[in-house]
Amino acid sequence: MLFRESVIIAIKALFANKMRSILTMLGIIIGVGAVIAMVSVGMGVRKQVQDSIASLGSNMLIVTAGAPRVNGVRQAAGSGEKLKLDDADAIKKKIKNIDYVAPNVQKSYQVVNGNQNWNTTVYGITSEYMMIRSLTVKSGSFITTNDMNTRNRVAVIGATVASNLFGESNPVGKNIRINNDPYKVIGVLASKGQSSMGQDQDDCVLIPITTAMERLMALTSIRTINIQVSSADKIDMVQEQVETLLRQRHRIKKPADDDFEVRNLTSIMETMTNTTTMITLLLGSIAAISLLVGGIGIMNIMMVSVTERTREIGIRKALGATFKDIMLQFLIESIVVSVIGGVIGIGVGCGAAMAISQVGSFTTVITIEPILLSFLFSVGIGLFFGIYPARKAAKLDPIEALRYE
Repeated sequence: MLFRESVIIAIKALFANKMRSILTMLGIIIGVGAVIAMVSVGMGVRKQVQDSIASLGSNMLIVTAGAPRVNGVRQAAGSGEKLKLDDADAIKKKIKNIDYVAPNVQKSYQVVNGNQNWNTTVYGITSEYMMIRSLTVKSGSFITTNDMNTRNRVAVIGATVASNLFGESNPVGKNIRINNDPYKVIGVLASKGQSSMGQDQDDCVLIPITTAMERLMALTSIRTINIQVSSADKIDMVQEQVETLLRQRHRIKKPADDDFEVRNLTSIMETMTNTTTMITLLLGSIAAISLLVGGIGIMNIMMVSVTERTREIGIRKALGATFKDIMLQFLIESIVVSVIGGVIGIGVGCGAAMAISQVGSFTTVITIEPILLSFLFSVGIGLFFGIYPARKAAKLDPIEALRYE
């Protein structure tokens, strides 16, 4: 009963000084809101990075051509010409625990349909590229093994290319021109949107890799080989086997002389996740500083309140209030300030996170953990910074307090 009465008295004291109470809460409101908003931004960045890497495929290894040494200096990845289509076939045939192997080449071209044209990237791919990249055909069909064997001039286009060249009409069955050669559109991909780096994943044209290499780009080597491993726990083993096989095929004796590079997307995702987690913690920590400032504000106002209510404290002690009773009264008042400020701050933080997402076209992720953590931290701040004023009030001599004017 005493606790309930203390809460009622605390609320009445806050309403008696509305403006002062609002200004006291402001530090807590800003602190809690900033923590929630900043953490939601950090978690949004992490989700975008994870989605971007996941869009390349799960349990992925990417073999990149190049990185040869010229006069002892390693060149840029992709600058060599020793990665062949036969290397991809050998990986698929000789190494176990692999679901799909999809070599590809790419180059930018202007694609034309009638009086409409669009600059895009043309990818030479195999039929397994669809499974590795988790692509979905919205209309029509995908490139088949027969298309590769016969080097057909067929194409599957992304949603962005389709809208720019054909508008609202269905492109399937119609022809486009790439480097002045006609290609029949056999399918349109379902939209995948932008990657975390802002790259439009729908701005692409896919053609058979054999057609690309022999009839369009005049290439004898490939740029990358995408490998999907059957399970995550076998990625490291498969990576070692791929590196060993390619060294044998390219007659490389020392790993330092590799003319290729094998990247493990699972390791990259773990590294990026750890990095974005640290960024999120940093943003949250910086925002939490304003909570400490809010706590100092609470202590300051409670000290003023103790001075203003010195006679009241003296009367209560003269009527039998104990050290514990006075201490509890002022602690409850400071906690009530922080609780109300924390609740308002949660609303402000969630609103700010949604506003950032809408106005900035930036993904934010609001979860319960930072909300609970920031709220509990604000309550703890109120309790911690309320202890000193409460002790000062509880230790007042009742006779001196009654004499206070």
